[in-house]
Amino acid sequence: MPGTSPQDRVFLFLQGPHGPFFDNLARMLESAGCEVWRIGFNTGDRVFWSRRDRYIPFDGTPDEWVQAFAKQIEEHGITDIVLYGDTRPIHAVAVTEARRRGLNVHVFEEGYMRPYWVTYERDGSNGNSRLIDMDVAGMRAALDMSDIDSPLPPSHWGDMRQHVFYGALYHFFVMFMNRRYRNFAPHRSLPVSQEFKLYLQRLLLMPLHSLDRRIATRRICNGGFPYHLALLQLEHDSSFQQHSPFSSMTDFLEEIFEGFASGAPRHHHLVIKAHPLEDGRRPLRKETDRLARKHGLAGRIHYVRGGKLARLLNDARSAVTVNSTAAQQVLWRGIPLKVFGRAVYDKPEFVSSQPLRDFFRGAARPDTRAYRDYRRYLLETSQVPGGFYSSRGRRQLLRFVVDMMLAAEDPYDALKSGTAAPRQQLQVVK
Repeated sequence: MPGTSPQDRVFLFLQGPHGPFFDNLARMLESAGCEVWRIGFNTGDRVFWSRRDRYIPFDGTPDEWVQAFAKQIEEHGITDIVLYGDTRPIHAVAVTEARRRGLNVHVFEEGYMRPYWVTYERDGSNGNSRLIDMDVAGMRAALDMSDIDSPLPPSHWGDMRQHVFYGALYHFFVMFMNRRYRNFAPHRSLPVSQEFKLYLQRLLLMPLHSLDRRIATRRICNGGFPYHLALLQLEHDSSFQQHSPFSSMTDFLEEIFEGFASGAPRHHHLVIKAHPLEDGRRPLRKETDRLARKHGLAGRIHYVRGGKLARLLNDARSAVTVNSTAAQQVLWRGIPLKVFGRAVYDKPEFVSSQPLRDFFRGAARPDTRAYRDYRRYLLETSQVPGGFYSSRGRRQLLRFVVDMMLAAEDPYDALKSGTAAPRQQLQVVK
C-alpha cells in the first residue's frame, strides 16, 4: 500500500500498450525491491513479457474473470494493479474489484498532450480521471507550490512508426499463435485477423498516405479562405466509446456539417482532420463527401489524413471535437474550441458553451491564461515525458514514472502537498 516500503509491494500487471514497455517497467520495479506478476490474455501479452515464472495465463471465459482475478490477488498478496486504459471490459471489472479490496490502481494512457508525454494516474483516466471534477482555481492554488514554467514540446514527432509496428506484431501473434487462449475476445469489435490486416496495410501505405496528406494540407494552407477544423478520433477508441454522446464518427460528422451549414459564413470552409492512426475501417472520406452533398457544402469541405496538426492550426478560425487530446494543441494556440464528450480539458474558462450554429458564426475566444495554468498543472502532475513505443521514449519515461508509482500520494495530491518532483526541464529525445 502507499507509504509502505517497495519490499512490501506486489504489483500485478494486466494488459499494457503494444510492445515491451510493461516488461521494462516491471524490471525496474523489481530492481526497486518490489514483486511483480503478469496476467496475460493472449499470446501477444505473453511474447512481450520476459519472466515466464511470473506470468499467469488466463484462458477462461469473461464470466470467469472476476473470480480468477480475485484468486490471484489472494494467492500472491497483491497490493497494486497496473493497466493501460481503464474501460476495456477486463480492466473495468478489475478496477472495480481492486477498489473494493483497497488496492492501488495505476492507470497508464496515451498522453493528454501526446505524443511527447504519457499519462499516469491512479484509479481512472480520461472520463474517469480526477481532472474531470477539478476546477482551474483549485489547480492554480496547487501551483502555488511550484514556480516552474511549463516546458515546451520537443521539436521532433513522436514514435508513430514504432506504435504501428508493435500493433501489427502484437496482432500477428494473436492471429497465428493464440491456440492456448481459445476464449480470448478482443475489446474491439473487429476480429483479430482484420485488426492485423489493417495495421499491416497502414504500415505499407504510410508513404502514399503521407503524400496525399501533404497535398491536401498545401491546398488548404494556400487556399486563401477562412477555415474551421473538425478533429476526428478513432471510432473504436475507449474515449469515444465510453465518454461520447455519439455511437459513431458519422453521427458526429452529421451534427458538425449541419451546424456548419446553418451557422458559418458562406465563404468559410471546413477541414476534416482524421486521427493519425485512422486505418480505414470506416469510410470516413466517403462519408465526408456524402455529407457535403447532403448539406450543400460541396467545394467547402476538405479531408486530411492524419499527420501533424500544427500547420493546419496556423490559420484555423476554430475547432470542434468530441474529446480528442489534439484539442490541447488548439487551446495552446488560443483558438476557440467546442467539445461534445467528457474531456479532462473541458473547463468553462477555455472551452466554448455556445450552440454549434453560433459557434461557427462567431466563436468566443478562450481564456489563454487559464489554459496555460491548466497545462502547467498537467505537466507538473500526470503528464510524464516519454513514450511507450520507441526505446528512447521508454527510457525517458522509466526515469520518472517508477518513483511516481511508489510514492505515497498520486500525482495530483503530491503537487498539492509539495512532494512532487519537478520535471520542467525534461524533453523527450527521439
